Amino acid sequence: MYIPKHNIMKEDDVFDFIEINSFGILITQNEKKLTGTHIPFLLKRKEGSYGKLICHIAKANRQWKDLSGEVLVIFPGPHKYISPSWYETDQAVPTWNYLSVHLYGEIKIIEDRDKKINAVRELVEMIEPEKERYSMDNLKPEYFEGLLKGIVVFEIAINSIEGKEKISQNHSAERQLRIIENLIRDDDPDAEKIADRMKLNLFSKMDGSSGPDNIP
Repeated sequence: MYIPKHNIMKEDDVFDFIEINSFGILITQNEKKLTGTHIPFLLKRKEGSYGKLICHIAKANRQWKDLSGEVLVIFPGPHKYISPSWYETDQAVPTWNYLSVHLYGEIKIIEDRDKKINAVRELVEMIEPEKERYSMDNLKPEYFEGLLKGIVVFEIAINSIEGKEKISQNHSAERQLRIIENLIRDDDPDAEKIADRMKLNLFSKMDGSSGPDNIP
């Protein structure tokens, strides 16, 4: 992924981003083609040298045949079109603000039954809202065994991560404020997230006399 220096996401922010945007795209390659599957991932920050990802796909999905060697996982984040009409000049062009993480790692299928069950359980616990009452423990053994046989569980040992946040950092503070104001008017969840991220970025460059609440 092309990342200019001013768009590099901080390392600590990358892992937070993955946990918030855990529904990623697994991309693998065989001798004939590239394949992608959209699935949720469980991040284990402290396992291995750079952390690990855990997930599973349906055995009916033939991509599991390609689960070996290095793979790419893309975690898309909020994104929004930025109109040049928001600037203080008409000598500008349209652009797009967005956050995204690309992760590379060695993938390995988990064969051990207990490890498979634990991986599935952890993933469900991560995703299932606390207010809901669903529990894997309520599943009948024969039903659960059938489900377990129908999936392929795997882990990815992370060896490289690229995080990008393109949020108009290369523009003046005045222009960034103009963009934030227009994003807030948009009344769109992605626009709000981009605006909030831009506020934090501006605040980090200010002294203690100003804060995010002082920015529209």
